[in-house]
Parts: sequence; C-alpha cells; structure tokens
Amino acid sequence: MRLRVEFTTEPFDLDEAPAHALVAREVIETAGLDAVDVGPFGNTAEGGADRVLSAVDALLRKTLGAGATRVSLQVNVIDEALGDGTGEGGR
Repeated sequence: MRLRVEFTTEPFDLDEAPAHALVAREVIETAGLDAVDVGPFGNTAEGGADRVLSAVDALLRKTLGAGATRVSLQVNVIDEALGDGTGEGGR
C-alpha cells in the first residue's frame, strides 16, 4: 500500500524557519520517501505504508520535542489504479 502524508507545523515564523520546521524537513527528507515536497506553508511526501507511518511517528515526536505547538496532518491511501487517492482519478 502507498500513502501520501501532508502536514504543517506551528507556530509559523515568516522571517526565520523555527527549529520544529527544520526538524520536520530533516525527518521527511531522510525517511526514504518518494515525491517529497517541503515548503513554508505545507509539506507532502509519498511512499510505502511502513515508511510513511514510521516517518509520521518520528515527525510527531521530534517536532513536538523541538517546540511545535501544533502539527496538522493528513494521510491518504494512494490508489495507483485511479491515480491520486481521491477515488476520482484526478478529475
């Protein structure tokens, strides 16, 4: 099974990336996931279920430990036959 995770960490700081955001980036970029997209307002990554779930566990533990006061995330099953995990084939 493939999963897609989308997440943000707070609080935001537009002037300088907070420690929890840097930790989140490191966790996701070193987790061996595919299609990693890290940005200032949201982050996504895809991969096998075991890797994504392990990354989510590490993400929560490490970002909260680094000062995040909120972590919002969504995990979707990617239905490769339909293309995007929404069940609508990307329509």
